[in-house]
Amino acid sequence: KQFTKCELSQVLKSMDGYKGVTLPEWICTIFHSSGYDTQTIVKNNGKTEYGLFQINNKMWCRDNQILPSRNICGISCNKFLDDDLTDDVMCAKKILDSEGIDYWLAHKPLCSEKLEQWLCEEL
Repeated sequence: KQFTKCELSQVLKSMDGYKGVTLPEWICTIFHSSGYDTQTIVKNNGKTEYGLFQINNKMWCRDNQILPSRNICGISCNKFLDDDLTDDVMCAKKILDSEGIDYWLAHKPLCSEKLEQWLCEEL
């Protein structure tokens, strides 16, 4: 599914302020990671990254490409490609708990300031 900024802001409201990361920071980070498209798959340095949050198959989810994956989120990577973001959010929070926001490389250079444009006016 291709989300809009406002749709995503609505769905991800529960992440606002989690570990000190604001909703506009998430929206910006997701935009630069996957363009709000749940079907995004990126191959990167021998890993494959899935979905909105670009969660990789080496540590966080399992696919048939890397064995063994640590699969910390205990889930098939394909689940990050569907329209239901419940499991994506659950896993993204685990990543945040463990690695912090710097797991998402776009965050520091692109999403740590001037965040007004990432707010949804309709909320």
